[in-house]
Amino acid sequence: MKAARALALVALASAAAIAHGAGRDPRRGEEIYSRCLACHALAYDRTGPRHCGLFGRRAGSVAGFAYSDAMKRSNIAWNAKTLDRFIADPLKTVPGTTMGYAGVKDARERGDLIAYLESAGKSEECRKAR
Repeated sequence: MKAARALALVALASAAAIAHGAGRDPRRGEEIYSRCLACHALAYDRTGPRHCGLFGRRAGSVAGFAYSDAMKRSNIAWNAKTLDRFIADPLKTVPGTTMGYAGVKDARERGDLIAYLESAGKSEECRKAR
């Protein structure tokens, strides 16, 4: 029983480390971001809001974008931790969101995607979009 509990703790710690910094790969994250392109873009709004300027931004705050009331009321400030939780299960994290995506269940993929979004946010494309 103790061994199973210890193994579970190691797995949780590994998932958290991947999602929040250790071993994240922005190049792999860019590949994962291709799944997001049906609804999102870095520098402009599509069905979903733009991702340039995401980190530090309040959820539901891109001017001119028609967010759900749930997202506007979510009181989320986007950072690696809040984004990891949201990407894992958007509908559970913000009940009533109009983002009808089931989420990215794999912690490593989420970590890589977050690393890409962090690096892309500093890109020339995003600097020009501001």
